[in-house]
Amino acid sequence: MSLVDHLTRPKAATVRRAPAWRWQAGAVLAWLVILAAIFAAIVPGWFTSFSATEGIAGAQRLAPQAGHWLGTDQLGRDLYARILYGASHSLAGALVAVALGLVIGTLLGVLAGATGGKTESVVMRIIDVLLSIPGLLLSLSVIILLGFGTVNAAIAVGITSVANFARLARAEVVRVRHSDYVEAAYGSGGTFFAVLWRHILPNSLTSVIAFSALQFGNAILALSTLSFLGYGTPPPTPEWGLLIAEGRNYISTAWWLTTFPGLVVIAVVLAANRISRQFSGERR
Repeated sequence: MSLVDHLTRPKAATVRRAPAWRWQAGAVLAWLVILAAIFAAIVPGWFTSFSATEGIAGAQRLAPQAGHWLGTDQLGRDLYARILYGASHSLAGALVAVALGLVIGTLLGVLAGATGGKTESVVMRIIDVLLSIPGLLLSLSVIILLGFGTVNAAIAVGITSVANFARLARAEVVRVRHSDYVEAAYGSGGTFFAVLWRHILPNSLTSVIAFSALQFGNAILALSTLSFLGYGTPPPTPEWGLLIAEGRNYISTAWWLTTFPGLVVIAVVLAANRISRQFSGERR
């Protein structure tokens, strides 16, 4: 055995025998976090008996304790209940934003990648213009035009993600379009739409779906940022970003008002990113 083989074989074996159980445990934990957030969004009343909007007299800014696991806010509202009920607004807004970006961006990317020529040039120049505008600035511009609210904020975030979806979809369609089996399908008499539907789309949209999981976490962050700045969901709606914004004035005396909503946002975003990596790994 040569010196090169002697040096490379243990390294290759180490790569193949990497502790996969750690990655599997991380994926399971990520799915548990996402499922818990989904259940909280669908049936929050199963997990708490407190109201998310009505305060309790004499219970202002209570520290975490047995009766109130995460404490109460400045109006005596249970923070745990507000986080649970806020999941529906945050997750629904992120879902709308991702769906909007996925549908419009994928259509533009497939159109550009499948047709080529002048159509591709025009579409990609539009995408370049969208990419040149900072996402937060574009979101604020759309909200100013549409008005405040969860739906309008979700639409604004979705528009900012159109360019990323379109660029990825176009790259995948171009890659698959030049594959041997696609050329063989054309050579056997397949029409443009038949080859696009049967061969190009099924083999090019997997990475786009994986990217949508990543974009879901980014959408939650973007919506929380807009609500924190006062451009998203108006009070007293218990949206996660708004909860963080409401508690920032009491961070020195009631740290839990910003800490716990912030930890929830971080956990859900990290879980969405981990699931996206899992989909990307399965594709490879």
